[in-house]
Amino acid sequence: MSTAAAQEAPRKRLTTSAMIASFADPGQRTAPAPFGHTLNRLAEERPEIVGLSADLAKYTDMHIFRDANPDRFYQMGMAEQVMLGAAAGLAEVGLVPFASTYSVFATRRAYDFLCLDIAEPGLNVNVVGALPGLTTGYGPSHQATEDLAILRACPNLTIVDPCDSVEIEQAVPALAAHPGPTYMRLLRGKVPTVLDEYDYRFELGKAAELRGGRDVLFISTGLMTMRALQAAQCLEADHIDAAVLHVPTIKPLDTDTILRQLQSDRLVVTCENHTVVGGLSEAVAATAGFGGARARILSAALPDEFLAAGALPTLHDRYGLSTDALCARVKSAL
Repeated sequence: MSTAAAQEAPRKRLTTSAMIASFADPGQRTAPAPFGHTLNRLAEERPEIVGLSADLAKYTDMHIFRDANPDRFYQMGMAEQVMLGAAAGLAEVGLVPFASTYSVFATRRAYDFLCLDIAEPGLNVNVVGALPGLTTGYGPSHQATEDLAILRACPNLTIVDPCDSVEIEQAVPALAAHPGPTYMRLLRGKVPTVLDEYDYRFELGKAAELRGGRDVLFISTGLMTMRALQAAQCLEADHIDAAVLHVPTIKPLDTDTILRQLQSDRLVVTCENHTVVGGLSEAVAATAGFGGARARILSAALPDEFLAAGALPTLHDRYGLSTDALCARVKSAL
């Protein structure tokens, strides 16, 4: 094949397996099942830790804990409401449950049990939701694009959206130590390792500036902090200086830090792996409005619609979550 023909040859089509592919970039450092391994280590120190799964232990990394602690693991079957009710009962007698399933089932299907059995009495139950936002290509039945919007309205509930394996390893013990109920958006499988390069320490309820910048301020959460950091590095080539404020705790929101960061004339871009309705973008906008901050805020979030099924990398490009899409959005706005 000639050089010209090779250049014109189409790229290899992504196969169905790409629907469940890791969102890690090729060659990026990753850690296997950080949630499962961290929970297992924590259980060695705290005998009151127990695990529950709604028939998805393998797919929420709970199988690591299950295999090491079979007498402290409860397989509840495809019954998410029963799982959360049982977790509430375990917490009532002094145990510290971590209950894992897909985010769509924990929020859409079992919300009433999470709200009234767990949050209303303020029990120390930790709900762990896998496949948050657009981390699977299997369509609306599996894509929890609105979980934050659903749960932000629930009183007493602490909500955490970790960026990477480093943050998951630090967040799990903090959630177990927190006296009330929590919900964590789980990144499972081979999870990117990013924040160790930024001397980062997770602190429940606190946002953290990972890098400074005079032109643009990314306010991001979850896996989108990784993308914001990548975009900030790429924008340097165009002499655009971008800061990144990581907001891992969605509720309670660190409004003081956000308001301080908004006191400038920088372009603000909120970044989240969630629908534009009811998540970080609206929370930041409300913080700015109620706090009297004048800021130009753009939202890099999923659209208010049911998303397509397909290969995950293709969907991230299509819906604006990729690094290239973030860079293009900033340059267009500037």
